[in-house]
Amino acid sequence: MMNTDWYIIANSHAGSSKTIGLWDKAQKELDARGIRYRLVRTEHKGHARELARDAAASGWRKLLAVGGDGSIHEVMGGILDWCGDTGTDPAEFTLGVAPIGSGNDWIKSFGIPDDAFKVIPLMASDITGHEDVVGLEFPDGKKVWMANGAGTGFDAHVCDRVNRQKEAGHRSKMIYLDALRHTIFHIKAIRVRVIADSVERFSGECYSIAVGNGKYSGGGMRQVPLAEPDDGQIDVLVVPKAKLSKLVAEMPRLFGGNIHVSSLVMSFRCRELRIEPLDEASCDIVEVDGEIEGRLPVSVKLDGRRLNVLSAKAQASR
Repeated sequence: MMNTDWYIIANSHAGSSKTIGLWDKAQKELDARGIRYRLVRTEHKGHARELARDAAASGWRKLLAVGGDGSIHEVMGGILDWCGDTGTDPAEFTLGVAPIGSGNDWIKSFGIPDDAFKVIPLMASDITGHEDVVGLEFPDGKKVWMANGAGTGFDAHVCDRVNRQKEAGHRSKMIYLDALRHTIFHIKAIRVRVIADSVERFSGECYSIAVGNGKYSGGGMRQVPLAEPDDGQIDVLVVPKAKLSKLVAEMPRLFGGNIHVSSLVMSFRCRELRIEPLDEASCDIVEVDGEIEGRLPVSVKLDGRRLNVLSAKAQASR
């Protein structure tokens, strides 16, 4: 039996004690508005995915992640794991987020305010948009789901450094800029083949490949500035090897939203993508929504299904 109350999964380690305190105040507003919910808190990394899967199996159909992009990645993953195993249509589900993490890029695509308290009116309105379902598969059979974006090369190493700083207790949004600067001067090119919709689009040395369902990453960068989460396309940006001085000069485009017009990059759209290393040294790490999930090769596929998501943009268009 489907439950139309909210199942709220709060990341106990997201954000700071201050932001978690703000969420505690938001709960009082939920109660005041008469919004029915059940709240559970995570106990370890990966727990949100387990909780979301169990909630889906128990009939919950509206799930809210309290945290950042990593929390959304896990909660969406749990929902889609269960849908994949049971043949349930993801369109039965609504996913929301109350942002308290240090990385809140996914919310930008849906106009969701970076304020957990301000998300409550969206929960009350029940107005949703849609997000395409995108899955990634690795050679060992591991499958993960992409809420916002994925990448290898430069993109993945920035995320890896950010995660290491978070594990060391750093929560400032400046850690993204620090990781960006560090990776620029330490990145090595990888040799890969990129196949999109059965056509080889690139083969050779490159510094980075970014794949997007949403356009924002890394605290506001736009590696795939034309990406829309509900357009039935995966957006891809390949950065072939070039002089680092020239690439650094193009960096402002990442924040200006026009990196795709640079002559130093390749930008295209597809429904299926395959990234293959051309040598053992190029079996680079792959990040998905900021989490390191495996190594090349990897296949990315948009499967035609959609998930409902709370969206301020959808509310504004009503």
